[in-house]
Amino acid sequence: MIAKIGRSGNLYGALAYNQLKVENENGQILFANKMIETANGHYSVVQLAQSFAPYLIANRNTEKHTLHISLNPDPKDTVSDDKFREMAQQYMRELGYSEQPFVVFKHTDIDRTHIHIVSVCVDEDGKKISDKFEKMRSMNVCRELERKHGLIPATDKEHKQNDKVFRSVDYRAGDVKSQIASVVRHLPNYYQYQTLGEYNALLSLFNVTAEKIEGELQGKMRQGLLYIPLNEKGDRAGHPFKASLFGKNAGLPALELHFAKCKTDLKDHPTKQTLKAAVTIALKATSDELSFKKQLGGQGINVVVRRNDTGRIYGITFIDHNSKTVWNGSRLGKELSANTFNDYWNNNIKPDIKERDEPQVKISRSKDTEDLPAEEPHHLFDFLNTTEKHEDGLIEALGGLLPEAQGEDYEEQDFANKMKKKRKRQRGQK
Repeated sequence: MIAKIGRSGNLYGALAYNQLKVENENGQILFANKMIETANGHYSVVQLAQSFAPYLIANRNTEKHTLHISLNPDPKDTVSDDKFREMAQQYMRELGYSEQPFVVFKHTDIDRTHIHIVSVCVDEDGKKISDKFEKMRSMNVCRELERKHGLIPATDKEHKQNDKVFRSVDYRAGDVKSQIASVVRHLPNYYQYQTLGEYNALLSLFNVTAEKIEGELQGKMRQGLLYIPLNEKGDRAGHPFKASLFGKNAGLPALELHFAKCKTDLKDHPTKQTLKAAVTIALKATSDELSFKKQLGGQGINVVVRRNDTGRIYGITFIDHNSKTVWNGSRLGKELSANTFNDYWNNNIKPDIKERDEPQVKISRSKDTEDLPAEEPHHLFDFLNTTEKHEDGLIEALGGLLPEAQGEDYEEQDFANKMKKKRKRQRGQK
């Protein structure tokens, strides 16, 4: 079993992401520790957030106050709900969070059933709970849980992979070819996208773009792909590299096969509705591009906006790192197309999202809960936003809770060494 620990300054985003899974019947709440109870055991995001409010009000300047953990057994493991509850409680107890409010969500929207735990890492006095040697303690608990519940042990390789992340290409650092290779040779193994545009949106997070080229060779028209490094502004920052330098999986034929497979796999995929609901909520809750991106970023969703020279928005893509899927806005729904965002952000024309298109949030109403406020997720606990500080970039947007596949990526030492040797030989021949 592999555990991933993420921290961010967005409690609402973590709760909303998980609760949307529940509302879309792709998840359920398995356990709630020191949480305010409801009459029938059902919760809304507002009701969940109320349990954490006193801790955040007392918070003494801990910026990343929200804890978002996932526990991932091997896909071959069969784990009952009771076992998941027991595992979550033991894990939180061993890491020092047993006295904290926390809620355990089970996710069933992908083949690998797993759980997410949301809590806060400041105690009731506002003091940060120590995270010293946290990774080591987490790994030790995972090994103990594997033994106790008869789970398939995670291999050393998986542990090492779990500690790594994809890294953006830095054209100034040298060995750009190796840096690009570490990204393009592995992204197709972990992410699903259906077009070159969606692929480029994902690549742009790592300061890379792909460009299709056509030409005549020996009397026949040929197509190919070039990979080009980008700077922080998204402009070209170096010469292009042929896809063939990075293996067949980086080439156009392999990508087109990947597009076709993803188109089939993502047809009626449950994550589409979850993502659409999250985007719709963020669109209604915000008035500008920056706050829109921040709200979705706190839920592990990157937003890539494409503009022409006049500033008009002609494309918008959403990258959900939780499900590792990429969606153009128009693919989620015509009301989320680029024109909608251009009208709103450039022309101040607020989108008219019809009631039937809004995500429905089920709120239990009973004598015991009548005094609870109606859910207003866009304005709830404004004090949360006063301490939020979001940095740009993939890692910050995910609060550290990166997809488990972000492992064997950057340390392509064999490839890098080959490239270095090749350049030395070329220089020696000049």
